[in-house]
Amino acid sequence: MRILVLNGPNINFLGIREKDIYGTDTYETLVNTLLEHVSTINIDIEIYQSNHEGDLIDKIQEAYYKGFDGIVFNPGGYTHTSISIRDAIKSVSIDTVEVHLTDINNREDFRKISYIKDVCIKTISGKGINGYIEALDYLKEYNESKNK
Repeated sequence: MRILVLNGPNINFLGIREKDIYGTDTYETLVNTLLEHVSTINIDIEIYQSNHEGDLIDKIQEAYYKGFDGIVFNPGGYTHTSISIRDAIKSVSIDTVEVHLTDINNREDFRKISYIKDVCIKTISGKGINGYIEALDYLKEYNESKNK
C-alpha cells in the first residue's frame, strides 16, 4: 500500500510557529515519527510539504498517475480557502483523510470551515502528530476492508 502524506502551508514551521497552539514538535519530528510508524505496518509513504497551492494540486494529481492508494492531507490554511484543492481531491478519487494538528472546531470561526471535508473519507483533528498516525492506520484498515 502506498500513501501520500501531504502538508500545506506553514507545516514546515512546526516547532517554530505559535508553540502555544501547535506545540514544540518540529516538522522533522513529524517526518521521523511517520517513517518509524510505517516501517512497522507495511505501508510505503511519500511525504511532501509545500506553501504553494498549485504545488499541492500538482502533487494530488501526480498521486493519481502514480497509483497511490490513499492520501493523508493537512492542507493548513488552504483548508478554509481553497476550492481548487477540494476539486483536485474530488477529481482523483483517491481515499483521503483530512488531518489537523489542532482541533479546528475549537478555534476561530473561520477555521471551522473545511472546503475539503466532504470529499474526504474521514477528518481527524486535535490529536497533534498522533492524528497522522491514526490517519495512516485508518487508511490501511479501510483499504484492506475494501479489497476483501
